[in-house]
Amino acid sequence: MRDGEEVLTGIFKTPVKKRLQMRALNLEGDRQADLSVHGGQNKAVYAYPSEHYPYWEKELPGVELPWGSFGENLTTSGLLESAVHIGDRFTIGTSEVVVTQPRLPCFKLNLKFNRDDMVKRLLASRRTGFYLRVLREGEVGAGDEMIQVHRDENRVSVLDILHLYLRESDSSELRNRALQVEYLSPSWHKEISEQV
Repeated sequence: MRDGEEVLTGIFKTPVKKRLQMRALNLEGDRQADLSVHGGQNKAVYAYPSEHYPYWEKELPGVELPWGSFGENLTTSGLLESAVHIGDRFTIGTSEVVVTQPRLPCFKLNLKFNRDDMVKRLLASRRTGFYLRVLREGEVGAGDEMIQVHRDENRVSVLDILHLYLRESDSSELRNRALQVEYLSPSWHKEISEQV
């Protein structure tokens, strides 16, 4: 509920043991509730680094944080925002995905944690995770390794693009490299290109 209104959301996730189909717009059994701001090809799958969970356990004492707590479809290991680049491609199971943009959290994260400050805290932490576009549909399951098969030659990390978006960097060289990334989400491309 928000302001007395019922809110549809897909943010409540629980770990799944069975193998699932990763499709062009989502994972089997998981749909985005509000397609005006969530989902679509460039936000089909949300990945969140497991390395961030200890930070949040300290920040949110007493709050249970099972995998999926931040609404992610995939809780990853070894793929931090500072090291993963927009345009990097990975295989997972029999699927292939590409990194398209950082996550910008919405008010539903506040509802999930029953706190008014979670959106601000997640963004301020720069522990946002990132979205993936599905290039090849396939089957995935818990424990599948994300194997990098291509590193984007522009080398613009998820964190770099977030710094540009938040205007924490005014590097024209970084901005130019970002605008060359084929798989940068169109909305992010537009936002970055309009910055002067």
